[in-house]
Amino acid sequence: MSDDMRTSQGQRASRRTRRGLAAAAALLLAGLAAAPVAAAAGERTQQTQQTRRGDLIAVTPVADRDSGQVRSFLSGWDVDADGVRYGLRAYRLTYRTVDPYGELTTATGLLTLPKGGGHRLDLVSDTHGTMVDRDYAPSAGEDFGRVPSYVNAAAGRAVAAPDYLGLGKGPGPHPYMDTASSVTASVDMLRAARTAAERLGRPLTGAVYATGFSQGGQVAMALGKALQAGADRHFRLVALAPVSGPYDLEGQEMPALFDGRVNDTSGVLYISYWLVAQNRLHPLYKDPAEAFRAPYASRVESLLDGSHEQGDVVRGLAPSVKRLLTPAYYERLRHPSGAVLDAMRTADHTCDWKPNVPVRLYAAAGDTDVPLGNTRTCARTLAGQGARVRVVDQGAVDHFGSVLVSAPQVVRFFDGVRR
Repeated sequence: MSDDMRTSQGQRASRRTRRGLAAAAALLLAGLAAAPVAAAAGERTQQTQQTRRGDLIAVTPVADRDSGQVRSFLSGWDVDADGVRYGLRAYRLTYRTVDPYGELTTATGLLTLPKGGGHRLDLVSDTHGTMVDRDYAPSAGEDFGRVPSYVNAAAGRAVAAPDYLGLGKGPGPHPYMDTASSVTASVDMLRAARTAAERLGRPLTGAVYATGFSQGGQVAMALGKALQAGADRHFRLVALAPVSGPYDLEGQEMPALFDGRVNDTSGVLYISYWLVAQNRLHPLYKDPAEAFRAPYASRVESLLDGSHEQGDVVRGLAPSVKRLLTPAYYERLRHPSGAVLDAMRTADHTCDWKPNVPVRLYAAAGDTDVPLGNTRTCARTLAGQGARVRVVDQGAVDHFGSVLVSAPQVVRFFDGVRR
């Protein structure tokens, strides 16, 4: 469910990356200035009165990397960089989409294009995992969330990575684990990417390879379902490769919060974020004190307003789910019913379809954030619909390790898909 719960490995890698970024800052700015499309893109960064989903509002250059810099970035995260063939340019797109109530709003996302390869590009949709700080979203910060985008773009495909609603530069709070709005934001990001890529001289073929990590793995599965059902006539799904998604809240992820399969720190973050965000959409509680013990009830909603770093959120909350929740609400989540159960089940139907494209599900037995049982359940559900699915178990690596290992493998899987 998270790609922002830093493990000790992730923290070390983050420090290495930030040191590298500090050293390369001047070079990055110089590259942007020299980029042949940057000036034109900057001229197009203007507010317009758009009225349709997916309409492009602004294109803002945010990164320009040669292949060596891409390898250095990936190596800083201990990611296999052997598949890097090209440098890349990345842009923040601002576009129209809809909120959970169907009202027009704006969102942002990252479009990454290879410096080389074919003139017309296939497109990878990469949907990110749990982030509580809007500035960690792919278009806002060059951090862990850009790893899949850079791996895929450096291999020769365009990549559209939505920030989702309320993250990056989008307004309002993030409706965490609201699958429907994550899918609409993702589809509309594809539409905006199509327009932007055309203007930047790298038109898209219409082929979409869908991947995503953690929360984004679940979104990728739902997005694939929507694309196959004809969500947009310009795009056709050609392969699906989610990583470590929480596909089964009711049967796997929520029970794992209480039986020890999810570690305490991650469990506290996830259940707090889920309750606060879902309460805006469903009547889960009238007052935070119904769900959260003191003193956490008075601070949990402000901590999860999108402006706090994850470390600050974790430090401001209890050390375990049992010490975070009131006894009554703890039992209510252990034995869900009513609105709580409805909220879980709303997110639990992303695997109940038959993909007509190659599917590979990546996960890890060592994951204590999103246990492997989620992926096993999804694979069984897909197989029950007649789909052929391969599960790749990365073994003893942790949650973040699962995507660091899987991302280059996903690229090779996509390379091998014939369309």
